[in-house]
Amino acid sequence: MNSGKKHANKKSTTGQIRIIAGKHRGRKLPVLMADGLRPTTDRVKETVFNWLMPYIPQAQCLDCFAGSGGLGFEALSRGAKTVTLIELNKAAAKQLQANKALLSANEINVINNDALSFLQQTTDTFDVVFIDPPFRQNLVAQTAIALNAGKLTDNAMIYVEMEVESTQQLPSNWALLKEKTAGQVIYQLYQYQQ
Repeated sequence: MNSGKKHANKKSTTGQIRIIAGKHRGRKLPVLMADGLRPTTDRVKETVFNWLMPYIPQAQCLDCFAGSGGLGFEALSRGAKTVTLIELNKAAAKQLQANKALLSANEINVINNDALSFLQQTTDTFDVVFIDPPFRQNLVAQTAIALNAGKLTDNAMIYVEMEVESTQQLPSNWALLKEKTAGQVIYQLYQYQQ
């Protein structure tokens, strides 16, 4: 979450995220706190993973805008088979690689690229997808269209986090299962239906 604090003469600083459950429970990982990076709060993360509990074990997971990696590392800790973290910011991607090494997490694949380019190129399909992009860039709708082009397994679960005032349209074959609001953020769980 963006603390709103201004850091004089610094583009980024370091913070940390905590893994809240699973085999790495309680582990704290350093994260780069760069402009536009909003790690999901523990409270929201706990709710989201309660929603996803039956779907995470042995899932192929994709975090389209990984940032701190909080969602992806949590999924790994809770038994995901593989986790692909896409992060455009080079320094943030480097930190994700360092945290992968800290956890000896061979199941994690860190890709320094933008999500839309990755989705155009990959032949992989995913069971659980996290879409939590920088706000006010209409990236949720664009990412959803790219995912709908053969990148989701049958009944895949998709977590979406965006600004409350967003009017982005999601595909009609995504069934909304859960929805909550926390401050300026709306977070939702969808299920893909072919």
